Amino acid sequence: MTRLLLRQVTKRFDENYVLRGVDLEVEDGEVVCLIGPSGSGKSTLLRCINQLENINGGEIIFDEELIGFRRDGNNYFELPEAEKNKQRSKFGMVFQSFNLFPHMTVIENVMEAPRVVQKRAREEVEHSAKDLLEKVGLRDKHASYPNQLSGGQQQRVAIARALAMNPQVMLFDEPTSALDPELVSEVLEVMRRLAETGMTMIVVTHEMSFAREVADRVAVIDQGKIIQTGMPKSIFQDSTNSRVRQFVGELT
Repeated sequence: MTRLLLRQVTKRFDENYVLRGVDLEVEDGEVVCLIGPSGSGKSTLLRCINQLENINGGEIIFDEELIGFRRDGNNYFELPEAEKNKQRSKFGMVFQSFNLFPHMTVIENVMEAPRVVQKRAREEVEHSAKDLLEKVGLRDKHASYPNQLSGGQQQRVAIARALAMNPQVMLFDEPTSALDPELVSEVLEVMRRLAETGMTMIVVTHEMSFAREVADRVAVIDQGKIIQTGMPKSIFQDSTNSRVRQFVGELT
């Protein structure tokens, strides 16, 4: 079943088009990795899906619901912020920078959004937060503050924090790019285990080994357009697209 559908999505900043008619389908439970040169539009695409940026054209549809807009005939009307927030809650997002609250402990960081946004009971949220910290291998760090953790540990807390909202899709925007090389594997391992649970995931990454091993499909973006989508083997070994072969060759 198609969970997320992008049709001819465009995004521009002033006259600069960053996305130029992106088409993408993501199935329920699928892991899709987005790869491509820096500045090709990968991060902007995630931000559009999560409505951190408004699109300028096309449609984003999630579970048959139009994202960010209401359609009336050929006209589109932007949704009120309250309705956007309801749609946003279906997506969890993990950024390059960890963005943890420095004055809160690890468990407080994980509990904050469910308590404030979803108005859930503290006891329920605390129990769930401990389970999530167990899942990312950090239950023993629940009382620590972010500045007492390594970068890899902070990013794992950020993953737990995103999962605390019970999202239906997880969006990862180069989650390991700010980490020292020796810390990358611990974050990727958490993401691997998450993929094994059947979570629908869209991952912007330069970690080609992760894309090869974990992705169900890989989409290559270049100059704001998806130029090829396919199973990892069709991208990394069998591509007939010269631009894809060039990009993959530069990274391998």
